[in-house]
Amino acid sequence: MVTPVAQRREFASCHRSVHVKTVKMNVRIDPSSLSFNMWKEIPVPFYLSIYFFDIVNPDAILLGEKPQVQERGPYVYREFRHKSNITFNDNDTVSFLEYRSFQFQPDKSHGLESDYIVMPNILVLAAAMMMENKPMSLKLIMTLAFSTLGERAFMNRTVGEIMWGYEDPLIHLINKYLPNMFPFKGKFGLFAELNNSDSGLFTVFTGVKDFSRIHLVDKWNGLSKVNFWHSDQCNMINGTSGQMWAPFMTPETSLEFYSPEACRSMTLIYKESGTFEGIPTYRFVAPSTLFANGSVYPPNQGFCPCLDSGIQNISTCRFNAPLFLSHPHFYNADPMLAEAVLGLHPNQEEHSLFLDVHPVTGIPMNCSVKLQLSLYIKAIKGIGQTAKIQPVVLPLVWFEESGAMEGEPLQTFYTQLVLMPSVLHYAQYVLLALGCVLLLIPIIHQIRSQGPGDATSQPGTATQPDLLPGPYTPLLQDSTQRTAHQS
Repeated sequence: MVTPVAQRREFASCHRSVHVKTVKMNVRIDPSSLSFNMWKEIPVPFYLSIYFFDIVNPDAILLGEKPQVQERGPYVYREFRHKSNITFNDNDTVSFLEYRSFQFQPDKSHGLESDYIVMPNILVLAAAMMMENKPMSLKLIMTLAFSTLGERAFMNRTVGEIMWGYEDPLIHLINKYLPNMFPFKGKFGLFAELNNSDSGLFTVFTGVKDFSRIHLVDKWNGLSKVNFWHSDQCNMINGTSGQMWAPFMTPETSLEFYSPEACRSMTLIYKESGTFEGIPTYRFVAPSTLFANGSVYPPNQGFCPCLDSGIQNISTCRFNAPLFLSHPHFYNADPMLAEAVLGLHPNQEEHSLFLDVHPVTGIPMNCSVKLQLSLYIKAIKGIGQTAKIQPVVLPLVWFEESGAMEGEPLQTFYTQLVLMPSVLHYAQYVLLALGCVLLLIPIIHQIRSQGPGDATSQPGTATQPDLLPGPYTPLLQDSTQRTAHQS
Protein backbone atom coordinates (compact mmCIF):
# COMPACT_ATOMS: atom_id res chain seq x y z
CA MET A 1 0.00 0.00 0.00
CA VAL A 2 1.25 3.53 -0.86
CA THR A 3 1.28 5.65 2.28
CA PRO A 4 -0.05 9.25 2.37
CA VAL A 5 3.52 10.55 2.99
CA ALA A 6 4.78 8.73 -0.06
CA GLN A 7 1.87 10.05 -2.10
CA ARG A 8 2.65 13.58 -0.98
CA ARG A 9 6.33 13.26 -1.84
CA GLU A 10 5.53 11.77 -5.23
CA PHE A 11 3.02 14.51 -6.02
CA ALA A 12 5.33 17.29 -4.77
CA SER A 13 8.15 15.93 -6.92
CA CYS A 14 5.84 15.74 -9.93
CA HIS A 15 4.57 19.26 -9.24
CA ARG A 16 8.12 20.68 -9.03
CA SER A 17 9.08 18.91 -12.24
CA VAL A 18 6.05 20.29 -14.08
CA HIS A 19 6.61 23.78 -12.64
CA VAL A 20 10.31 23.84 -13.64
CA LYS A 21 9.47 22.62 -17.12
CA THR A 22 6.73 25.26 -17.48
CA VAL A 23 9.07 28.06 -16.43
CA LYS A 24 11.83 26.88 -18.75
CA MET A 25 9.41 26.76 -21.67
CA ASN A 26 8.12 30.27 -20.95
CA VAL A 27 11.38 32.19 -20.36
CA ARG A 28 13.54 30.94 -23.21
CA ILE A 29 13.94 33.14 -26.28
CA ASP A 30 11.56 31.36 -28.61
CA PRO A 31 8.50 32.67 -30.49
CA SER A 32 6.37 30.06 -28.71
CA SER A 33 7.34 31.15 -25.18
CA LEU A 34 5.18 33.35 -22.99
CA SER A 35 7.93 35.93 -22.47
CA PHE A 36 9.03 36.23 -26.12
CA ASN A 37 6.85 39.23 -26.97
CA MET A 38 7.89 40.80 -23.67
CA TRP A 39 11.53 40.34 -24.68
CA LYS A 40 10.96 41.58 -28.23
CA GLU A 41 8.86 44.67 -27.45
CA ILE A 42 9.53 45.55 -23.82
CA PRO A 43 6.09 46.41 -22.39
CA VAL A 44 7.52 48.23 -19.37
CA PRO A 45 7.27 52.03 -19.67
CA PHE A 46 10.86 53.25 -19.17
CA TYR A 47 11.72 56.80 -18.18
CA LEU A 48 15.01 58.66 -18.39
CA SER A 49 15.26 61.36 -15.72
CA ILE A 50 18.07 63.89 -16.13
CA TYR A 51 19.54 66.07 -13.36
CA PHE A 52 21.99 68.80 -14.36
CA PHE A 53 24.64 70.40 -12.16
CA ASP A 54 24.23 74.11 -12.86
CA ILE A 55 27.51 75.96 -12.23
CA VAL A 56 26.86 78.81 -9.78
CA ASN A 57 30.33 80.45 -9.83
CA PRO A 58 32.05 79.93 -13.23
CA ASP A 59 34.17 83.09 -12.99
CA ALA A 60 35.38 82.17 -9.49
CA ILE A 61 36.43 78.72 -10.70
CA LEU A 62 38.67 80.36 -13.31
CA LEU A 63 40.34 82.23 -10.44
CA GLY A 64 41.09 78.98 -8.63
CA GLU A 65 38.15 78.83 -6.22
CA LYS A 66 36.14 75.74 -5.31
CA PRO A 67 33.25 75.01 -7.73
CA GLN A 68 29.68 75.41 -6.50
CA VAL A 69 26.79 73.64 -8.22
CA GLN A 70 23.02 73.60 -7.98
CA GLU A 71 21.08 70.50 -9.00
CA ARG A 72 18.42 71.19 -11.64
CA GLY A 73 15.71 68.77 -12.71
CA PRO A 74 14.51 66.22 -13.23
CA TYR A 75 13.95 66.61 -16.96
CA VAL A 76 12.04 63.44 -17.77
CA TYR A 77 11.88 61.57 -21.07
CA ARG A 78 9.78 58.55 -21.99
CA GLU A 79 12.09 55.91 -23.42
CA PHE A 80 10.83 53.64 -26.19
CA ARG A 81 12.68 50.42 -27.04
CA HIS A 82 12.13 47.85 -29.72
CA LYS A 83 14.23 45.06 -31.20
CA SER A 84 14.75 44.62 -34.92
CA ASN A 85 16.91 42.49 -37.24
CA ILE A 86 16.09 39.51 -35.01
CA THR A 87 17.97 36.53 -36.46
CA PHE A 88 18.02 33.03 -34.97
CA ASN A 89 21.35 31.32 -35.55
CA ASP A 90 22.26 27.63 -35.76
CA ASN A 91 24.36 27.68 -32.55
CA ASP A 92 21.41 28.26 -30.19
CA THR A 93 21.83 32.06 -30.31
CA VAL A 94 19.79 34.99 -31.55
CA SER A 95 21.16 38.29 -32.86
CA PHE A 96 19.33 41.61 -32.65
CA LEU A 97 19.58 45.37 -32.66
CA GLU A 98 17.65 47.32 -30.04
CA TYR A 99 16.64 50.84 -31.01
CA ARG A 100 15.83 53.59 -28.54
CA SER A 101 14.05 56.89 -28.86
CA PHE A 102 13.14 59.53 -26.27
CA GLN A 103 10.16 61.84 -25.88
CA PHE A 104 10.13 64.73 -23.43
CA GLN A 105 7.47 64.55 -20.67
CA PRO A 106 6.71 68.11 -19.45
CA ASP A 107 4.13 66.93 -16.91
CA LYS A 108 6.72 64.76 -15.12
CA SER A 109 9.54 67.31 -15.35
CA HIS A 110 10.63 70.19 -13.16
CA GLY A 111 11.46 72.52 -16.00
CA LEU A 112 11.45 72.75 -19.78
CA GLU A 113 13.95 71.85 -22.49
CA SER A 114 14.28 75.59 -23.10
CA ASP A 115 15.78 76.14 -19.61
CA TYR A 116 19.36 77.44 -19.63
CA ILE A 117 22.11 75.63 -17.73
CA VAL A 118 25.68 76.83 -17.09
CA MET A 119 27.94 73.87 -17.84
CA PRO A 120 31.64 73.22 -18.47
CA ASN A 121 32.42 73.51 -22.15
CA ILE A 122 33.32 69.87 -22.64
CA LEU A 123 34.84 70.40 -26.08
CA VAL A 124 37.20 73.16 -24.89
CA LEU A 125 38.22 71.58 -21.60
CA ALA A 126 38.58 68.07 -23.04
CA ALA A 127 40.65 69.37 -25.95
CA ALA A 128 42.82 71.32 -23.50
CA MET A 129 43.47 68.17 -21.45
CA MET A 130 44.41 66.26 -24.60
CA MET A 131 46.96 68.97 -25.42
CA GLU A 132 48.61 68.90 -21.98
CA ASN A 133 51.77 67.12 -23.17
CA LYS A 134 51.87 68.66 -26.65
CA PRO A 135 54.44 71.30 -27.70
CA MET A 136 53.82 74.82 -26.43
CA SER A 137 53.48 76.09 -29.99
CA LEU A 138 50.44 73.88 -30.56
CA LYS A 139 48.90 75.03 -27.28
CA LEU A 140 49.29 78.68 -28.29
CA ILE A 141 47.69 77.95 -31.66
CA MET A 142 44.76 76.28 -29.87
CA THR A 143 44.39 79.25 -27.51
CA LEU A 144 44.25 81.58 -30.51
CA ALA A 145 41.70 79.36 -32.21
CA PHE A 146 39.52 79.27 -29.11
CA SER A 147 39.64 83.05 -28.86
CA THR A 148 38.83 83.53 -32.54
CA LEU A 149 35.80 81.25 -32.27
CA GLY A 150 34.63 82.85 -29.01
CA GLU A 151 35.07 79.63 -27.05
CA ARG A 152 35.26 79.79 -23.24
CA ALA A 153 35.74 77.26 -20.46
CA PHE A 154 32.07 77.45 -19.46
CA MET A 155 28.95 77.77 -21.58
CA ASN A 156 25.30 78.70 -21.07
CA ARG A 157 23.05 76.48 -23.19
CA THR A 158 19.55 75.05 -23.11
CA VAL A 159 18.67 71.62 -21.78
CA GLY A 160 17.66 70.53 -25.28
CA GLU A 161 21.02 71.61 -26.73
CA ILE A 162 23.05 69.90 -24.02
CA MET A 163 21.00 66.72 -24.38
CA TRP A 164 20.57 66.32 -28.13
CA GLY A 165 23.29 68.47 -29.64
CA TYR A 166 24.26 71.94 -30.77
CA GLU A 167 26.26 73.34 -33.63
CA ASP A 168 29.75 74.49 -32.67
CA PRO A 169 32.38 75.85 -35.07
CA LEU A 170 35.03 74.21 -32.90
CA ILE A 171 33.81 70.79 -34.03
CA HIS A 172 34.32 71.66 -37.68
CA LEU A 173 37.75 73.14 -36.94
CA ILE A 174 38.95 70.10 -35.00
CA ASN A 175 37.58 67.67 -37.60
CA LYS A 176 39.44 69.62 -40.30
CA TYR A 177 42.87 69.67 -38.67
CA LEU A 178 42.58 66.75 -36.21
CA PRO A 179 40.13 64.42 -37.97
CA ASN A 180 40.46 61.50 -35.55
CA MET A 181 40.12 63.40 -32.27
CA PHE A 182 36.31 63.26 -31.99
CA PRO A 183 34.00 60.51 -33.33
CA PHE A 184 31.18 62.94 -34.21
CA LYS A 185 31.01 65.18 -37.24
CA GLY A 186 27.94 67.36 -36.74
CA LYS A 187 26.22 68.40 -33.52
CA PHE A 188 27.64 67.61 -30.10
CA GLY A 189 25.34 66.58 -27.22
CA LEU A 190 25.67 64.38 -24.16
CA PHE A 191 22.88 62.02 -25.27
CA ALA A 192 22.87 62.72 -29.00
CA GLU A 193 24.26 59.26 -29.79
CA LEU A 194 21.47 57.51 -27.86
CA ASN A 195 18.39 59.00 -29.50
CA ASN A 196 17.02 57.12 -32.52
CA SER A 197 19.98 54.76 -32.44
CA ASP A 198 20.84 51.23 -31.40
CA SER A 199 23.10 49.92 -28.65
CA GLY A 200 25.11 47.64 -30.92
CA LEU A 201 24.54 44.16 -32.30
CA PHE A 202 23.95 41.70 -29.46
CA THR A 203 24.12 37.95 -29.94
CA VAL A 204 22.75 36.03 -26.95
CA PHE A 205 21.93 32.41 -26.17
CA THR A 206 18.27 31.45 -26.44
CA GLY A 207 18.25 28.58 -23.94
CA VAL A 208 16.30 26.33 -26.34
CA LYS A 209 19.07 23.72 -26.76
CA ASP A 210 21.27 24.53 -23.76
CA PHE A 211 19.21 26.07 -20.98
CA SER A 212 22.26 26.63 -18.75
CA ARG A 213 23.39 29.51 -21.02
CA ILE A 214 20.04 31.24 -21.44
CA HIS A 215 20.27 35.03 -22.06
CA LEU A 216 24.08 35.06 -21.77
CA VAL A 217 25.84 37.30 -24.29
CA ASP A 218 27.84 35.38 -26.88
CA LYS A 219 29.07 38.42 -28.78
CA TRP A 220 28.58 42.18 -28.95
CA ASN A 221 29.23 43.78 -32.35
CA GLY A 222 30.90 40.51 -33.30
CA LEU A 223 33.32 40.65 -30.36
CA SER A 224 33.61 38.16 -27.51
CA LYS A 225 35.60 40.75 -25.56
CA VAL A 226 36.30 44.49 -25.90
CA ASN A 227 39.67 46.23 -26.06
CA PHE A 228 39.00 49.45 -24.13
CA TRP A 229 40.78 48.41 -20.93
CA HIS A 230 44.16 47.20 -19.73
CA SER A 231 43.39 43.67 -18.51
CA ASP A 232 41.67 40.62 -19.95
CA GLN A 233 39.32 40.48 -16.97
CA CYS A 234 38.10 44.05 -17.45
CA ASN A 235 37.66 43.49 -21.20
CA MET A 236 35.46 40.41 -20.76
CA ILE A 237 31.83 40.54 -21.91
CA ASN A 238 30.03 38.80 -19.05
CA GLY A 239 26.41 38.12 -18.20
CA THR A 240 23.35 39.11 -20.18
CA SER A 241 22.34 42.16 -22.21
CA GLY A 242 20.75 43.57 -19.06
CA GLN A 243 17.07 42.79 -19.70
CA MET A 244 16.45 39.23 -18.46
CA TRP A 245 18.43 36.68 -16.48
CA ALA A 246 18.40 32.93 -15.91
CA PRO A 247 15.51 31.70 -13.73
CA PHE A 248 15.52 29.90 -10.37
CA MET A 249 17.65 32.45 -8.52
CA THR A 250 18.90 32.13 -4.95
CA PRO A 251 20.32 34.76 -2.58
CA GLU A 252 23.77 33.61 -3.74
CA THR A 253 22.93 34.62 -7.31
CA SER A 254 24.48 37.79 -8.78
CA LEU A 255 23.29 39.80 -11.77
CA GLU A 256 25.91 40.23 -14.48
CA PHE A 257 25.35 42.24 -17.65
CA TYR A 258 27.27 44.09 -20.34
CA SER A 259 26.62 47.83 -20.67
CA PRO A 260 27.62 49.39 -24.03
CA GLU A 261 27.24 52.88 -22.50
CA ALA A 262 29.75 52.08 -19.76
CA CYS A 263 31.86 49.98 -22.18
CA ARG A 264 32.16 47.22 -19.57
CA SER A 265 30.45 44.37 -17.76
CA MET A 266 28.88 45.07 -14.39
CA THR A 267 27.79 42.88 -11.48
CA LEU A 268 25.00 43.53 -8.99
CA ILE A 269 24.62 41.58 -5.73
CA TYR A 270 21.62 40.32 -3.74
CA LYS A 271 20.41 42.59 -0.93
CA GLU A 272 16.98 41.40 0.22
CA SER A 273 13.74 39.71 -0.74
CA GLY A 274 10.45 41.57 -1.11
CA THR A 275 7.30 41.82 -3.18
CA PHE A 276 6.15 43.96 -6.09
CA GLU A 277 2.40 44.12 -6.71
CA GLY A 278 2.02 40.74 -4.99
CA ILE A 279 4.90 39.16 -6.92
CA PRO A 280 7.88 37.89 -4.88
CA THR A 281 11.15 39.60 -5.84
CA TYR A 282 14.85 39.70 -5.06
CA ARG A 283 16.45 43.13 -4.85
CA PHE A 284 19.92 43.47 -6.36
CA VAL A 285 22.17 46.49 -5.74
CA ALA A 286 25.63 47.70 -6.73
CA PRO A 287 28.51 46.46 -4.55
CA SER A 288 30.72 49.09 -2.97
CA THR A 289 33.53 47.93 -5.27
CA LEU A 290 31.71 48.64 -8.55
CA PHE A 291 33.65 51.88 -9.23
CA ALA A 292 36.47 51.36 -6.72
CA ASN A 293 39.95 52.10 -8.01
CA GLY A 294 42.65 49.48 -8.39
CA SER A 295 44.34 50.16 -5.06
CA VAL A 296 41.08 49.51 -3.16
CA TYR A 297 39.86 46.65 -5.37
CA PRO A 298 42.70 45.07 -7.43
CA PRO A 299 40.43 43.47 -10.11
CA ASN A 300 39.53 47.03 -11.20
CA GLN A 301 43.18 47.90 -11.89
CA GLY A 302 42.52 47.28 -15.57
CA PHE A 303 40.16 50.30 -15.67
CA CYS A 304 42.95 52.66 -14.57
CA PRO A 305 44.60 55.20 -14.77
CA CYS A 306 42.50 56.01 -11.72
CA LEU A 307 41.94 59.01 -9.52
CA ASP A 308 40.12 58.78 -6.19
CA SER A 309 38.18 55.60 -5.48
CA GLY A 310 34.51 55.53 -6.46
CA ILE A 311 34.82 56.93 -9.99
CA GLN A 312 35.71 55.06 -13.17
CA ASN A 313 37.82 56.56 -15.91
CA ILE A 314 35.95 55.99 -19.20
CA SER A 315 38.20 58.16 -21.37
CA THR A 316 39.44 55.18 -23.40
CA CYS A 317 35.93 54.54 -24.74
CA ARG A 318 34.88 58.21 -24.96
CA PHE A 319 37.26 59.77 -27.52
CA ASN A 320 39.96 60.15 -24.78
CA ALA A 321 38.06 62.94 -23.05
CA PRO A 322 38.70 62.89 -19.26
CA LEU A 323 35.20 61.64 -18.41
CA PHE A 324 34.35 59.63 -15.30
CA LEU A 325 31.42 57.41 -14.35
CA SER A 326 30.13 57.09 -10.78
CA HIS A 327 27.08 57.01 -8.57
CA PRO A 328 25.22 60.38 -8.31
CA HIS A 329 26.77 63.02 -6.05
CA PHE A 330 29.79 60.68 -5.68
CA TYR A 331 27.76 58.37 -3.45
CA ASN A 332 29.84 55.40 -2.25
CA ALA A 333 33.04 57.15 -3.35
CA ASP A 334 35.98 58.74 -1.59
CA PRO A 335 34.48 61.62 0.50
CA MET A 336 37.15 63.97 -0.88
CA LEU A 337 35.35 64.00 -4.25
CA ALA A 338 32.10 65.41 -2.83
CA GLU A 339 33.96 67.77 -0.50
CA ALA A 340 35.80 69.31 -3.47
CA VAL A 341 32.51 70.62 -4.95
CA LEU A 342 30.00 72.73 -3.02
CA GLY A 343 26.36 71.66 -3.37
CA LEU A 344 26.76 67.87 -3.38
CA HIS A 345 24.85 65.76 -0.85
CA PRO A 346 25.34 62.02 -1.46
CA ASN A 347 22.91 59.66 0.26
CA GLN A 348 21.81 56.07 -0.23
CA GLU A 349 18.06 56.68 -0.55
CA GLU A 350 18.34 59.13 -3.46
CA HIS A 351 21.49 57.99 -5.20
CA SER A 352 21.77 54.19 -5.03
CA LEU A 353 20.57 51.89 -7.80
CA PHE A 354 18.54 48.68 -7.63
CA LEU A 355 16.84 45.98 -9.70
CA ASP A 356 13.88 43.97 -8.38
CA VAL A 357 13.76 40.61 -10.16
CA HIS A 358 11.26 37.75 -9.94
CA PRO A 359 13.62 34.98 -8.82
CA VAL A 360 11.69 32.09 -10.36
CA THR A 361 11.73 33.51 -13.91
CA GLY A 362 14.65 36.00 -13.84
CA ILE A 363 12.41 38.74 -15.25
CA PRO A 364 12.80 42.27 -13.78
CA MET A 365 9.69 43.75 -12.20
CA ASN A 366 11.00 47.15 -11.11
CA CYS A 367 14.29 48.96 -11.62
CA SER A 368 16.06 52.24 -10.96
CA VAL A 369 19.56 52.60 -12.40
CA LYS A 370 21.31 55.83 -11.43
CA LEU A 371 24.69 56.98 -12.76
CA GLN A 372 26.64 60.22 -12.97
CA LEU A 373 28.93 61.63 -15.65
CA SER A 374 31.75 63.95 -14.55
CA LEU A 375 34.61 65.81 -16.25
CA TYR A 376 38.12 66.15 -14.86
CA ILE A 377 39.30 69.72 -15.37
CA LYS A 378 42.39 71.73 -14.45
CA ALA A 379 44.52 74.61 -15.71
CA ILE A 380 46.72 73.69 -18.70
CA LYS A 381 49.80 75.83 -19.08
CA GLY A 382 49.76 77.54 -22.45
CA ILE A 383 45.98 77.40 -22.94
CA GLY A 384 44.62 80.66 -21.60
CA GLN A 385 40.97 79.59 -21.48
CA THR A 386 41.74 77.25 -18.55
CA ALA A 387 43.15 80.18 -16.49
CA LYS A 388 43.76 79.06 -12.86
CA ILE A 389 41.30 76.18 -12.61
CA GLN A 390 42.28 73.89 -9.75
CA PRO A 391 42.24 70.14 -10.48
CA VAL A 392 38.76 68.81 -9.75
CA VAL A 393 36.34 66.12 -10.94
CA LEU A 394 33.35 68.30 -11.79
CA PRO A 395 29.90 66.64 -12.07
CA LEU A 396 28.08 67.36 -15.32
CA VAL A 397 24.85 65.40 -15.06
CA TRP A 398 23.34 62.41 -13.34
CA PHE A 399 20.56 60.31 -14.78
CA GLU A 400 18.10 57.64 -13.72
CA GLU A 401 16.67 54.95 -15.98
CA SER A 402 13.57 53.56 -14.29
CA GLY A 403 10.74 51.23 -15.21
CA ALA A 404 8.13 49.02 -13.56
CA MET A 405 5.90 46.35 -15.03
CA GLU A 406 2.24 47.37 -14.95
CA GLY A 407 -1.17 46.96 -16.60
CA GLU A 408 -2.01 43.96 -18.78
CA PRO A 409 1.59 42.61 -19.00
CA LEU A 410 1.77 42.56 -15.20
CA GLN A 411 -1.59 40.80 -14.94
CA THR A 412 -0.61 38.19 -17.54
CA PHE A 413 2.71 37.59 -15.83
CA TYR A 414 1.06 37.27 -12.43
CA THR A 415 -1.61 34.87 -13.66
CA GLN A 416 0.59 32.57 -15.74
CA LEU A 417 3.80 32.49 -13.72
CA VAL A 418 2.77 33.28 -10.12
CA LEU A 419 -0.91 32.50 -9.53
CA MET A 420 -1.14 29.20 -11.44
CA PRO A 421 2.01 27.71 -9.85
CA SER A 422 0.61 28.68 -6.44
CA VAL A 423 -2.70 26.98 -7.23
CA LEU A 424 -0.82 23.83 -8.24
CA HIS A 425 1.26 24.06 -5.08
CA TYR A 426 -1.80 24.11 -2.80
CA ALA A 427 -3.57 21.51 -4.94
CA GLN A 428 -1.10 18.89 -3.71
CA TYR A 429 -2.40 19.31 -0.15
CA VAL A 430 -6.02 19.07 -1.30
CA LEU A 431 -5.24 15.86 -3.17
CA LEU A 432 -3.28 14.54 -0.19
CA ALA A 433 -6.28 15.12 2.09
CA LEU A 434 -8.55 13.48 -0.47
CA GLY A 435 -6.21 10.46 -0.58
CA CYS A 436 -6.34 10.14 3.20
CA VAL A 437 -10.16 10.20 3.11
CA LEU A 438 -10.22 7.49 0.44
CA LEU A 439 -7.93 5.33 2.56
CA LEU A 440 -10.12 5.77 5.68
CA ILE A 441 -13.41 4.88 3.95
CA PRO A 442 -12.79 1.06 3.75
CA ILE A 443 -11.57 0.99 7.37
CA ILE A 444 -14.67 2.78 8.61
CA HIS A 445 -16.86 0.52 6.47
CA GLN A 446 -15.27 -2.63 7.94
CA ILE A 447 -15.79 -1.46 11.52
CA ARG A 448 -19.40 -0.55 10.89
CA SER A 449 -20.12 -3.85 9.09
CA GLN A 450 -19.24 -5.92 12.18
CA GLY A 451 -22.51 -4.88 13.84
CA PRO A 452 -23.50 -5.02 17.58
CA GLY A 453 -24.03 -8.86 17.60
CA ASP A 454 -20.39 -9.46 16.67
CA ALA A 455 -19.31 -7.26 19.48
CA THR A 456 -21.31 -9.17 22.21
CA SER A 457 -20.28 -12.64 21.00
CA GLN A 458 -16.63 -12.06 21.89
CA PRO A 459 -15.25 -13.18 25.30
CA GLY A 460 -15.67 -10.26 27.56
CA THR A 461 -12.83 -10.28 30.02
CA ALA A 462 -13.12 -6.56 30.23
CA THR A 463 -16.63 -6.84 31.75
CA GLN A 464 -15.43 -9.31 34.42
CA PRO A 465 -12.12 -7.98 35.63
CA ASP A 466 -12.27 -9.83 39.00
CA LEU A 467 -13.02 -13.34 37.60
CA LEU A 468 -10.00 -15.61 38.07
CA PRO A 469 -9.51 -19.07 36.53
CA GLY A 470 -11.29 -21.76 38.62
CA PRO A 471 -11.31 -25.53 38.55
CA TYR A 472 -14.06 -25.55 35.94
CA THR A 473 -12.92 -22.90 33.62
CA PRO A 474 -12.58 -23.82 29.92
CA LEU A 475 -8.86 -23.41 30.21
CA LEU A 476 -8.68 -26.07 32.92
CA GLN A 477 -11.21 -28.29 31.14
CA ASP A 478 -9.19 -28.22 27.97
CA SER A 479 -6.09 -29.07 29.93
CA THR A 480 -7.82 -31.99 31.71
CA GLN A 481 -9.20 -33.34 28.49
CA ARG A 482 -5.77 -33.19 26.83
CA THR A 483 -4.26 -35.12 29.83
CA ALA A 484 -6.96 -37.82 29.81
CA HIS A 485 -6.59 -38.29 26.13
CA GLN A 486 -2.86 -38.68 26.44
CA SER A 487 -3.20 -41.34 29.18
